[in-house]
Amino acid sequence: MTDNVPAAEAGSRPAPWVLDGLLGIGVTLVVSLFIAADIDGAEPDGWAYLWAVGLGALMLARRRHPVVVVVLSAAGVVAYYASGYPAIGIAVPLAAAVFSAAEYGRTGASIATSVAVLVISVAYRLAIGQDPAVVVGYELPGHALLLAAAIALGDNVRSRRELRQKSSQIAALTVERYAREAEKRAMSERLSIARELHDSMGHALTVVTLHAQIAEEALDPGTASDEDSAAAREALAIIASTTSATFEDLRRTVANLRREEGATRPPLGIDDLESAILPATQAGLTVRASVSISAALPSTVEAAVFRIVQESITNVVRHADAARVDVDIRQADDAVAVSIVNDGRSRTTEPSDDSVRPGRGLEGMRERVHLLGGTFSAGPRDAGFAVYASFPLAVRA
Repeated sequence: MTDNVPAAEAGSRPAPWVLDGLLGIGVTLVVSLFIAADIDGAEPDGWAYLWAVGLGALMLARRRHPVVVVVLSAAGVVAYYASGYPAIGIAVPLAAAVFSAAEYGRTGASIATSVAVLVISVAYRLAIGQDPAVVVGYELPGHALLLAAAIALGDNVRSRRELRQKSSQIAALTVERYAREAEKRAMSERLSIARELHDSMGHALTVVTLHAQIAEEALDPGTASDEDSAAAREALAIIASTTSATFEDLRRTVANLRREEGATRPPLGIDDLESAILPATQAGLTVRASVSISAALPSTVEAAVFRIVQESITNVVRHADAARVDVDIRQADDAVAVSIVNDGRSRTTEPSDDSVRPGRGLEGMRERVHLLGGTFSAGPRDAGFAVYASFPLAVRA
């Protein structure tokens, strides 16, 4: 059996074999002193001290084989007395062995061995005619109490060691749990920022691209007129305002990342739907928007509805040859349903930029809806493409 201790604690303590060696030397010295004291007046010879050395040497194996050590120690004490050597007591030579067995979880073996040795000692001394009052009334309680104290001390040391180990394990598990939770929060924030940037930047780039094309066509040197010049100026003004708003979005996003003062902003909601639908109107599509809301919605649901409509309109302008888009938002008893349906077909030409590849926006919309406990579906129809989302009014945490 090995002595398991935390790494930090083990680094500040002597090696186990050093402690065992010191304990063995202590046992040898104490037993030798009792032999030399010659309590009963017998004359010890040099061989008696070999028993003291043997009992001390057993301490070197107390960690790996605690039961063997306590049994051999008891057998050694019995053999010592059987050989007629001077009295050294019962508890003193056994104390270290029963302590070690209890320290390493063999309390039962310690108790059984102690009881067995005490019974043998008392029975033998009474059998040879010693005074029962001295043997039972005077010496037995002292030996029993000393052995019991050694066992209790060993069990206490074991309990405290296990408590320290469990405390270290709990601390390590707690640190690991907090690290996982922090990583999970960081990942959630990154996904949220990615969705926000995808939606806002995709919307803005669609507006800029659309009006850049209008300006380019209006400023054609061969066909330009005053009316075309006015349209070009209007398109450039929209580009400038959209670019400015986009940079403001980026500034706020960066401020949120840095946790700067004033970083937060009110979320976009249903009242801002006109800005989400505007690219489709400016691209010449017929847009029919129907909103039926009977009560105030949670801000998180409003923001998600806005982003679903915004991303869907952006996808229609960029990826579909559509002439009409129907946006419908309806509140039922316990949910809000959103549908965006267009009558176009997907273009076969895909952008070369992977960041705006079709499908990334659908993934972001699906994540938004699922995070709020809703349902999402999107796919082609017989004539066109449809996006459906439903949000529960009781938004889950």
